[in-house]
Amino acid sequence: MTNTVTTTRRGPGGRGRRAVAASCTCRRDVGLLLLRLGVGAVLMAHGAQKLFGLFGGGGVEGTAAAMESMGFEPGRESAIAAGLGEAGGGALLALGLATPAAGAAAAGTMATAAAVSWDNGLFTQHGGYELPLLLGLGAVGLGLTGAGTLSLDDATGHVLDRPWLAAAAFVGTAGVTVGVIGRRNRTVARRDAEQSIPEEEQSVPQ
Repeated sequence: MTNTVTTTRRGPGGRGRRAVAASCTCRRDVGLLLLRLGVGAVLMAHGAQKLFGLFGGGGVEGTAAAMESMGFEPGRESAIAAGLGEAGGGALLALGLATPAAGAAAAGTMATAAAVSWDNGLFTQHGGYELPLLLGLGAVGLGLTGAGTLSLDDATGHVLDRPWLAAAAFVGTAGVTVGVIGRRNRTVARRDAEQSIPEEEQSVPQ
């Protein structure tokens, strides 16, 4: 995409004008394109692991079992939702189409993943939330900033990139994400309580 910039300067006393025209590829749009492709590709890869078992992933069944063990019930539906959020959100971000909705969907999925790893701290080597944090912030940034001119949103006249759509997408996703995380935390607390009951019974003197 090429932009032409023209500046006009007046000399002392308002005399004389000099117009300088510069034609260049917009660095902002190229930067947004690279960010979209990078974040989108990683999200799509993780989604493909969950949905199709690619790249060493467990597929729907394996992911469902893992989701159940982490407190997400029902596991199968949770696995499909997570996979679609990553794969679908990542694909749309890479294409620059419906960017606010794509960014919100991906960010919600990453927030949920970060909540699971929260107690492990930030860094990945300790099982922390470093990767979902980076991907989630990247998705939010793209959703709020927009995809730039090198995108399908720009090619389609931003029909799926309206300010009200961005507000609705992020508010709606935030509400759903808070609900999912809260439900998962209650499930984990219930399981912990159920496991502690036999231990307490065994400690009672006979």
